[in-house]
Amino acid sequence: MTRMQRVKETGFGILQILAALSLLLAPKDTSMAVILVIVGISFTAAGIGSLWFYFTMARQMVGGRVSLYKGIILFEMGAIALALTDVSHYYILLYLIILHAFQGLVRTLRALESRRIGAESYKLKLTHGLLDFCLAILCIIFIRQQTTAVLIYASGLFYSAVFRIVSALRKRSFIYIQ
Repeated sequence: MTRMQRVKETGFGILQILAALSLLLAPKDTSMAVILVIVGISFTAAGIGSLWFYFTMARQMVGGRVSLYKGIILFEMGAIALALTDVSHYYILLYLIILHAFQGLVRTLRALESRRIGAESYKLKLTHGLLDFCLAILCIIFIRQQTTAVLIYASGLFYSAVFRIVSALRKRSFIYIQ
């Protein structure tokens, strides 16, 4: 990771921490709408980025079609999240359950794969994946309270930001082949 990438990741982590704190301090009625806007914009931006990658590079690559499918699905999820501004908190919690469960599954599987090939950084990835699973379970347990969505999303943003900053500032060893 270059210095500029480290600065960018650390800055984005700090912005995530500020967003989490502002969600906790904002009134609960506006926090639900803000959560949907944040989720919608981030999914839409990730979908557009994945589609851009497909149309500029990945269509000539082996397995590049996965990037197309990923971009379409993320873009659609973002559009749906942006359209759900006047819905019940149950839908937001359902979104959070699916999001955290899927991210937990992917991060846990990646950590186990890293462990299998002998990488030393699998513990941080495994912890991140297990915390995602715990947040999904908390969403299921406390689905009846409206403040649960705000607390869980804010805590998810906060710990994701901490993991982003830690991974950006960690020293890595590189192998250069000349």
